[in-house]
Amino acid sequence: MALKRRTKVNESFSMASMTDVIFLLLIFFMVTSTVVIPNAIKVTLPQAQKQTAAKPLTRVTIDANLNYYVAFGNQREKLISFEEITPFLQDSYAKEPEMFVALYADETVPYREIVRILNIANENKFKMVLATRAQK
Repeated sequence: MALKRRTKVNESFSMASMTDVIFLLLIFFMVTSTVVIPNAIKVTLPQAQKQTAAKPLTRVTIDANLNYYVAFGNQREKLISFEEITPFLQDSYAKEPEMFVALYADETVPYREIVRILNIANENKFKMVLATRAQK
């Protein structure tokens, strides 16, 4: 005795739910890839009302002991002397002409040290951003 089904089995596969999953993964990776690079050197930044939205590619850090640290992109900061800052920034500019230089200076650093870095940026026509922390 042969039994026949009244309904036919549909062999097609719906991709609608798969596209939703791919879309959510895309959003997740886009959001997590824009996480700000944490500064590994401990400096107490001065307070300011507005924060910059520019994304610096090169960082110059001056800590409370007047040590200079530099980093390009996602690199870790490395300790250098003041004389090595200009060649480092010029090399970074050669790699990325649209770079911003972010200056992280401890609030106890004398103003003349900050001006020395600003002069280097001005002489070489670099775009400079001064990093601050938000007011409480």
